[in-house]
Amino acid sequence: MAVELTPAELTVLGLIVEQPQHGYDLEQVIEQRGIRQWTDIAFSSIYYLLTKLEARGLVHVPEAPVAAKSRRVFHATPAGREAAGRGALALVRDLRPAPQPLLVGLANLPLLSEEEYAHALRTRLAQVEERIAAIQGVQQAQAPLALPAREVFSYSLNLLQAERSWLAARVQVPDDEQD
Repeated sequence: MAVELTPAELTVLGLIVEQPQHGYDLEQVIEQRGIRQWTDIAFSSIYYLLTKLEARGLVHVPEAPVAAKSRRVFHATPAGREAAGRGALALVRDLRPAPQPLLVGLANLPLLSEEEYAHALRTRLAQVEERIAAIQGVQQAQAPLALPAREVFSYSLNLLQAERSWLAARVQVPDDEQD
């Protein structure tokens, strides 16, 4: 029976497959790599995810010390490695619907005035520009990058650049001329 992993579980498990770690190490890697930009993993949920993965036999702690939980170094089990590989393959291979809150806002445009909509678009465009600059800065600071990091940065930047292009066109075109 295939193990289904949430994106947060797969992210944490993947980091442990990459290198055995304890919770604080995971937090540092998540922060350093900007993982929170594309998945929901709060600092407070790391140990919850580790506990779930351990209960499912996907990670283990060899010779666990009696000390605090934060010092328990988690290792991927063979089943964890297999589940992580299958999960990663499915996420790369299979197109799935992705929640887009922007689309909910657009579907409710009748609730906004033209001025509110135009201002919201300009504000979002400025935020997208800031995000692009931030990601490019992190990307350059961490160079040279391993293939997974290069791909995450590349995909993230391309999505943001596509959104920037769409927003820029909307900011300059009156409502009656839009697609």
